[in-house]
Amino acid sequence: MIDPARARRGLALVFTTLLLDVIGFGIIMPVLPAYLQELSGVSVSEAAIEGGWLFFVYAAMQFFFAPLIGNLSDRFGRRPVLLASVFTFAIDNLICAVAWSYSMLFIGRVLAGISGASYSTASALIADVSTDENRSKNFGLLGIAFGVGFIIGPVLGGLLGQFGPRVPFYFAAALAFANFVIGWFLLPETLDEKHRRRFEWRRANPLGALQQMRHYPGIGWIGLVFFLMTLGHMVYPAVWAFVGTYRYGWSEQQIGLSLGAYGLCGAIVMGLVLPRAVRRFGEWRTAMIGLAFTAFSAFGYAFAAQGWVVYAVIVAGCLEALADPPLRSLAAAKVPPSAQGELQGAMTSIFSITSIITPILYTAIFSWFTGPTAPVAFSGASYVLAGVFLVLSLLVFAAKVAKPSPREVERMHSAEAAGGP
Repeated sequence: MIDPARARRGLALVFTTLLLDVIGFGIIMPVLPAYLQELSGVSVSEAAIEGGWLFFVYAAMQFFFAPLIGNLSDRFGRRPVLLASVFTFAIDNLICAVAWSYSMLFIGRVLAGISGASYSTASALIADVSTDENRSKNFGLLGIAFGVGFIIGPVLGGLLGQFGPRVPFYFAAALAFANFVIGWFLLPETLDEKHRRRFEWRRANPLGALQQMRHYPGIGWIGLVFFLMTLGHMVYPAVWAFVGTYRYGWSEQQIGLSLGAYGLCGAIVMGLVLPRAVRRFGEWRTAMIGLAFTAFSAFGYAFAAQGWVVYAVIVAGCLEALADPPLRSLAAAKVPPSAQGELQGAMTSIFSITSIITPILYTAIFSWFTGPTAPVAFSGASYVLAGVFLVLSLLVFAAKVAKPSPREVERMHSAEAAGGP
């Protein structure tokens, strides 16, 4: 455990890094339908399919590179790996801004997927500086960064999109470069030499990282819950903008405002509700509450026939933001310090597997139910399927994920003292 001053600086910098990354990602979401229509000259239903392939390649790259990057951070430290990822993200946005064809945009998304693996390194950094008492609260910073980023990013993207669909990409590139400069001068290293381990290729591939997690009891069921939860939750980046355009006739600015409202509610819950919920209910019950509201929200969006109903669902279902941090904390508590990067790499791989599946799945369903051959016009069909996955995640969690015990914490420390698996 590093000293408190460095821990606070590390948390502040990783929060800033993730915040700027999320702003850079969220800023392009409102303009994506218009950008694809301009670049390819297709309808909104066809643009959804093209957008699905962009999300697909992004996720595929994360799947293959997240374990590698997580293991590299366990060997060489968090700082150099995180900085390299941020710099690559800046290059990607610049490529997307100047793209003159769909193929070039596709290449940009490949680089974005590689750089997006920085999330696992950031999560490992948070685990480095956390204790059993504050781990869930610290992981909540990830959610706050995402929440605030999705307040600023989409709203800003909607405003900038009025000057052209490429403008937000240029702005995102500038943000990423600024993020890199800030991190270069201020980001501390949080993994001590004594906790670093030898790099092994067998543990640095997606399957190897996931198999390695079998050495830690209980991780598998948490991984399955995380898989089902993200399988459902990834419906939002896949079709939110397209549903808004098709069902409500929203402009880029209106799409940005809706995403901003979503992010605002999530940030409020992360900052104000999460710490109190964990203290009162514990991590296990807090995760249960979050998963229940996540499922409720998906079905709410599915049947939101008018635009104002979307905002009502955002407010009513905002406690869904309670799900992710306790899940990550429950997992992190079962793994020693030397394997935190590997754990977060494995969880990012799970996230990436769902992200590979969902863009093609959800955009295909949206296109099918909004196209000229649709058996019935229903643009909320993707949300219904997502809701089914989220209900399954809640049931698996309730049935299979045990509440943590003091013995599990002792086992973790004993494994670390013995050198880990």
